[in-house]
Amino acid sequence: MNDCIIVGGGIAGLQAAIQLGRYSVHHVLVIDNENGRSTICRNYHNILGFPEGISGDELRARGRRQAESLGVRFIHDTADKVVQHDGSFRLTGKSGEIYRGRTILLATGLTDRFPDIPGLVPTLGCSVYICPDCDGYEIQNRKTAVLGAGNAGANMAILLSERTKDLTYVNHEKTPVDDELQEQLKEKGIEYMEKEIIEVECHKDGMIQSLRLEDGMEIKAERGFISFGGNLVHSDLAAQLGAELEHNKHVKADPRSKMTNVPNVWVAGDLGVHAEQATVAMGDGVTAAIWINKALKAMK
Repeated sequence: MNDCIIVGGGIAGLQAAIQLGRYSVHHVLVIDNENGRSTICRNYHNILGFPEGISGDELRARGRRQAESLGVRFIHDTADKVVQHDGSFRLTGKSGEIYRGRTILLATGLTDRFPDIPGLVPTLGCSVYICPDCDGYEIQNRKTAVLGAGNAGANMAILLSERTKDLTYVNHEKTPVDDELQEQLKEKGIEYMEKEIIEVECHKDGMIQSLRLEDGMEIKAERGFISFGGNLVHSDLAAQLGAELEHNKHVKADPRSKMTNVPNVWVAGDLGVHAEQATVAMGDGVTAAIWINKALKAMK
């Protein structure tokens, strides 16, 4: 029987694992499919102590080594079913393996939706970004392209106009944009076009050069942002347990403890209701782990 099962080995899950491991008394298991949002980020620049940046993969590798050194165990699997059973929780992995724990921390995050545009993935986190709060700084006064769809892309372009006046929004999926948003795009001098992006051309180091469009047109760019909307929130396990969800499927939790309305079930990271940032996820992970420790001590 595990004292705590952490589902998700991303930034939030790892930070929680490290905190729980440092109590030196708990049996902690992390179920990780080695996927997730942080794996696509080539370079975080807004994390304390890494002014030169650090990739999501490297940050996760360091975090895992640190957690393992504290006795935390890791299993490569995807938990897809969970039930409460005899005062504890029983998770079933896609492997068929059963995992039992007294408490659960769900750190399953979300998956950003973006189309399979050749050349896009190598730029993510290097010169094409997702979060304006994390990386708006990176486009300051630079020629920037927003790759997106409909209102989601339009809203992103309007928000980014605070950072640069040289903006182009390419509505790759040609989905409708509200008249009010189209007016704002015009007012802010943002070039708007509804054209499919055939390729993102970039240097070997992941720095974007241009977008090649369906009609052969080339849009030069120094930086980019993506905003296609429809991100997938991985809240299935939380829903199976009866946790309360927001309208957008993020999981509600007590802001102080990060525990859901289901006793002994916590959430941390992008799965919860908060700003979707790696640094916030770290704080969530530590906070949840502190309260999980309190709960475990009360059980013993």
